Amino acid sequence: MADKDESTRLVAIACDHGGFALKQALKSALSDVTWLDLGTHSAASVDYPDFAHKLADAIRDGKARRGVLICGSGIGISMAANRHAHIRCALAHDVTCARLCRQHNDANVLALGGRTTGEVVAKECVEAFLGTAFEGGRHQKRIDKLGTC
Repeated sequence: MADKDESTRLVAIACDHGGFALKQALKSALSDVTWLDLGTHSAASVDYPDFAHKLADAIRDGKARRGVLICGSGIGISMAANRHAHIRCALAHDVTCARLCRQHNDANVLALGGRTTGEVVAKECVEAFLGTAFEGGRHQKRIDKLGTC
């Protein structure tokens, strides 16, 4: 992971049952990250909005600056997270999107699909997400407009 700043090394992570296996794999594969695991803690059926809201609350409360959310497709949990004004959650299926969501969109949460994204690609996405800085500049005015909707 390129970004060694301690404040970005603590990453909130949460999932529903469809993302549980991938969450566990990412936590093991990325041992240099300090994970704030907000659940779920098994493959038993749960509702993804509950975990998106928990992660959004953790970021709002300053417990972490960035987060990773995982559900079966990544779609539902990203939609739930983006209901929070302080969250910019991006669903990524490849490293390019994971990098660009940081560079151009200053995303603070990455969503992945536990049933649609393999472990190797997911790991690469998280590494790119955590190791990429926001470029600012011309992109900042666009980010500012997200709060005016």
